[in-house]
Amino acid sequence: MNGGEALVATLISHGLDTGFCVPGESYLAVLEALRRERGRFRLITNRHESGATFAAEAYGKLTAKPGLAFVTRGPGATNASIGIHAAAQDSTPMVLFVGQVPRAHRGLEAFQEIDCHTMFGNLAKAVVEPGAADEISATTSLALGLAVSGRPGPVVVVLPEDLTEGDAGAPRIVPAVEREAIEPAAEAVAEACRLVTASRYPVVISGELVAAHSAHRSLEEFVGATGAGVVTSFRRQDTFANSHPAYLGHFGLGRASYQRRAWAECDLVIAAGSRLDSVTCENFTLFHEDQKLIHIYVDDNVVGRHRQADVALNADVGLVLDALAVGLAGSCTDDRLAWCEKFHRAYQEFAATGPPTIGAVDLASVVHTVSERLDGDHVIANDAGNFAGWVHRCFEFRQPHSQTGPGSGAMGAGVPAAIGAQLARPEATVVAFVGDGGFQMTGAEIATALAEDLPIKIIVCDNGAYGTILMHQRRQVGEEYAVRIGGPNFAALAHAHGAAAWSVNKTEDFSAAFDAALAHPGPTLIHVKTDVRDISVFGSNGC
Repeated sequence: MNGGEALVATLISHGLDTGFCVPGESYLAVLEALRRERGRFRLITNRHESGATFAAEAYGKLTAKPGLAFVTRGPGATNASIGIHAAAQDSTPMVLFVGQVPRAHRGLEAFQEIDCHTMFGNLAKAVVEPGAADEISATTSLALGLAVSGRPGPVVVVLPEDLTEGDAGAPRIVPAVEREAIEPAAEAVAEACRLVTASRYPVVISGELVAAHSAHRSLEEFVGATGAGVVTSFRRQDTFANSHPAYLGHFGLGRASYQRRAWAECDLVIAAGSRLDSVTCENFTLFHEDQKLIHIYVDDNVVGRHRQADVALNADVGLVLDALAVGLAGSCTDDRLAWCEKFHRAYQEFAATGPPTIGAVDLASVVHTVSERLDGDHVIANDAGNFAGWVHRCFEFRQPHSQTGPGSGAMGAGVPAAIGAQLARPEATVVAFVGDGGFQMTGAEIATALAEDLPIKIIVCDNGAYGTILMHQRRQVGEEYAVRIGGPNFAALAHAHGAAAWSVNKTEDFSAAFDAALAHPGPTLIHVKTDVRDISVFGSNGC
């Protein structure tokens, strides 16, 4: 058995059966081992390494298993790095395998040589490398375990070419080790119960680890026991049913006026599995002085990073919420329920509308149509860009694990993420919302979807500009520069790839196009032409 075969045998022994790649000569032995195991392991060939890691990130996010990607050294590794950054900021389990130059060539500036330890050291959760061919199985097992342990994240495995091709003997394939649950300290739970009991209007910020630890039901039971309100952190709207009477909306890019009123009255914040990122926390200005904070997070490097917690619970979010629900059973008050009901109605009114539309296409209506049609298993993959504000505002997320969007704000994630989502959830309807800028970065991955017969539905929102930057320029200097990009006829481009496609130039044409896309058995694209003057879901000036 060579090193490449040992690696693949380890992946299969861990129950992993899907990976993404751009093939490279630096890991031919791994590719050959994957070819021999193609009946048990599905390898997707992407069109760009960023597509491979974005797809792996979405797969890992939706399955809680490590998303796997394989790339070559140098150009492959640098192209793949954007997905590593996205996985790190979103606490997504992922393992990136990077083919490396032979050990004898290291340090000589060999062809495509790159120091992965230096490059990925501050991006990934860990960078590991076997010292011999017979260590590859153990190193792979270590990486897979690290990716899901504690706070999940991306791990990079460096694979010198001579080791993957070298004789690994008959290595012991290191089996998977079940992730260790981290129990909360009883004293901290008791103090948290005291703060919740003393609070008038507690609000939960539901974050990424609610999804990673599948703690959705635990959160619902905590809310039922206490009557707390819930907001979801940036692009984590699927962590709590938006239809629940305690749901107060999404803390994304911008705040609705009703949210500011609710937040002013909130006296206790329970950050449940949220790292309290800068978008959720409005560039770290969110908290006011008289609010108490209970922070639940498995990584003590995150707790207290920018706001000292009154109670820190370094444990699995589900276990903490379960313990709190038991300790606080019956603490729900009519006052809290009425308060949540009032602001939930305000959320519903906000979500039901959009700002006045200047152009012929109302994105609020487009998103409402998609939300209404997706009544079965579904996933929304949204790219980065101002168009996503309409998804955040108008789509009702009703199911756990039904959203994948880059918390890092990485453009180009949408289409490859839809591919990863479709492989993670083969029976789900997967819809990607992407801007014209993001699509022009990784839209070629529609060819991957066609080659793999993955029926993703892509909605391209095209205003001919890098809209987010245009909005900021208008607000800050009153002028715009370097943001108009134009683009192709996206429907014609999809047709050229062999996908079914439609063009929508006015609101009333979208419904029929989307119904046709849903009925089509393969990948589809709807080109929605929007007006650049409709620049923000908060109004034409973006405020």
